[in-house]
Amino acid sequence: MIIDKVINNNIISAFDSEGREVVVMGRGLGFGAKPGGKVAAAKAEKIFRIQSHTLAEKFKDLLAGMPLEHVAVSGDIIAYAKEKLNLELNQSIYVTLTDHIDFAITRYRQGIKPQNALLWEIKRFYSTEYQIGQYALQMIRERLQVELTDDEAGFIALHFVNAEYGTDIRDAAKFPNLVGDILDIAQGELGIRFDENSLHYERFVTHIKFLIQRIYRKELLTDQDQDMAEMMKRKYRKEYSCSSRIAAYIEQETGNHLSEEEVMYLAIHIRRVTMTDDE
Repeated sequence: MIIDKVINNNIISAFDSEGREVVVMGRGLGFGAKPGGKVAAAKAEKIFRIQSHTLAEKFKDLLAGMPLEHVAVSGDIIAYAKEKLNLELNQSIYVTLTDHIDFAITRYRQGIKPQNALLWEIKRFYSTEYQIGQYALQMIRERLQVELTDDEAGFIALHFVNAEYGTDIRDAAKFPNLVGDILDIAQGELGIRFDENSLHYERFVTHIKFLIQRIYRKELLTDQDQDMAEMMKRKYRKEYSCSSRIAAYIEQETGNHLSEEEVMYLAIHIRRVTMTDDE
């Protein structure tokens, strides 16, 4: 690898053997290094390959004044999420999570403990991401001797939700409430309480989460099966009415109109969630 720019004593920007821009981290890696020189391979501890040049520049600016340990722990948390939990993540996570962890540690040392108003919803609807948040707290505690609260596990979880969905963190913060409100609307319209331990409930929640994901990625289904939709309207009037009510709520909250096909598939899941696992 050929050095492009020295960011600080521990981090440099370089080009790999294929000419791709990389950010390389290692203790003392940048000390005495000069553009055009070769990267001291023995000192390189971690290599970040960020495809977007704009994002790579933001990442380099962020790292310039940040302790090496904060960067390292963030990188290892992201690697854990990708490898162990098989999550596909937008590369913005390298910027957003690293910045958040550095800021969270600063707040901790100032005695500031923020409250996460969405913690219960995050635990309930984004348990995988919350698990990553808990793993992050464990790593930060063991490696940096910083004891962050469960509220921070929730905040970290939202950064992973954001990276999964490719959205802004402000949008990601809306997702737990959206899921909860949709479930409340469905139960109110149907006049029942869902069995949260059932397989049908789990599949319904998963469908809602993927629906929200498609909304924010602009990947909603278009109308291609009108006959099926008409049949559903006739056969499952109550479920279809419930689905339409949810679609109206989604349009009100997000500004996105659901096609008849999306409403139909939502109605199918509503029908299933009212059944027992044996049906």
